Amino acid sequence: MASTAPLFLILCFTYLSVSFSQTLFLPLTHSLSQTQFNTTHHLLKATATRSATRFHRHRKTTQQVSLPLSPGSDYTLSFTLGSTPPQPISLYMDTGSDLVWFPCSPFECILCEGKPNSTFPPPKIPQNAAVSCDSHSCSAAHSALSSRSLCAIANCPLDSIELSECSSFKCPPFYYAYGDGSLISKLFRHSLSIPMSTPSLLLPNFTFGCSHSALGEPIGVAGFGRGLLSLPAQLARSSPHLGNQFSYCLVSHSFDQERVGRPSPLILGRYDQNSAYGADEYTYTSMLYNPKHPYFYCVGLAGISIGKRVVPAPEFLKRVDEKGNGGVVVDSGTTYTMLPQRFYNLLVAEFDRRVGRVHKRATQVEDGTGLGPCYYYDGVMEVPAVTLHFVGEKSSVVLPRKNYFYEFTDGGDGTGRKRKVGCWMLMNGGDEKDSGGGPGAIFGNYQQHGFEVVYDLEKHRVGFAKRQCSLLWDNLNQK
Repeated sequence: MASTAPLFLILCFTYLSVSFSQTLFLPLTHSLSQTQFNTTHHLLKATATRSATRFHRHRKTTQQVSLPLSPGSDYTLSFTLGSTPPQPISLYMDTGSDLVWFPCSPFECILCEGKPNSTFPPPKIPQNAAVSCDSHSCSAAHSALSSRSLCAIANCPLDSIELSECSSFKCPPFYYAYGDGSLISKLFRHSLSIPMSTPSLLLPNFTFGCSHSALGEPIGVAGFGRGLLSLPAQLARSSPHLGNQFSYCLVSHSFDQERVGRPSPLILGRYDQNSAYGADEYTYTSMLYNPKHPYFYCVGLAGISIGKRVVPAPEFLKRVDEKGNGGVVVDSGTTYTMLPQRFYNLLVAEFDRRVGRVHKRATQVEDGTGLGPCYYYDGVMEVPAVTLHFVGEKSSVVLPRKNYFYEFTDGGDGTGRKRKVGCWMLMNGGDEKDSGGGPGAIFGNYQQHGFEVVYDLEKHRVGFAKRQCSLLWDNLNQK
């Protein structure tokens, strides 16, 4: 039911040009293959395991550096390197990291067996496109080093360093680590264009990492996080109207291939919301700055309602402290929402109190999928509503039922007697005392289905608006 990798979305950029458009609309096409996941259990187990891995890897106490979330996002985007001839590149879209990088020829990937590879061969980058050691971009990639130190590493003579005459010396290679992989990369600046009809979107002097060696990372990443080298940050410098806000609206698919045929829009820049989709307004909550993970889009969570009962969130989910601990990351790359164990247990107990007294627990399904609680049922199952209460006035978001409760037929794949079953789709993130600090929770993309999620970088806030995402794409393209 899904591909060998995490579920893929290919971005095809449409007809707009940076110099002429105030907004760019991009169709995201979801590609689900039935060749790898031959059972629903296998699919759910794989996505649950990857969500947990992505959340936990960057929070280990043994780590000495701040790590972005592990890549392997559910979404990929494609663009073209402006070389001769043009070279196509496919990257993961990731709001949990701040660097745009991709494999370059020749490329060696260590421990990448069984992981997905790009459909495009690694491009060749002209060496005259290398970034100099005294550039701001080089300092951003080597976040802890000054430009003078970097030029010294690049063997620029001392007198040239003192006179700021090191522009002919290349930025040294840098090490970049994710939660479960790493790479060594060089920094380049070249034009990138989007594969679309004329006039094309051209990003001149775009800065990116070029890696010839990676550990567990066979596909590059387009970082959409809060950082100087991220794609939105670079767009903001060249075209502020495109880079100061972006949003996406993910079509709800419930892992059904027939439901993902319509494109999910990714929108760069601001647009007239009312003219595109009626009068529905966003529910906003403020972004929280995280000093340890500055590229994360963190927000505060005050509580979650199960039915009419509000379960208050622990204090550390409402704010981020001076050490970078706490808050909730709004993430495009993690499938399921991850919550700290004690808070998760309170929510599950309240949910089970209402559902478990009527329906039998499906413990074998829980073991096979990594999700739970799960219940067998006949006919139609009644479940309580789930509402997320973010910090701020009027900042509550009511989740659609299918965003937190997944219903399918167990045994329908030939493994046993067919029975209807439904599973709770928010996950236990583990004991916060054992986490080693960092973000307290993640708001995953599965729970974002059917919402336009807007990242307002100018006003430092994240917004949510209920949408029929496939219709939103149609309406945007009619304007």
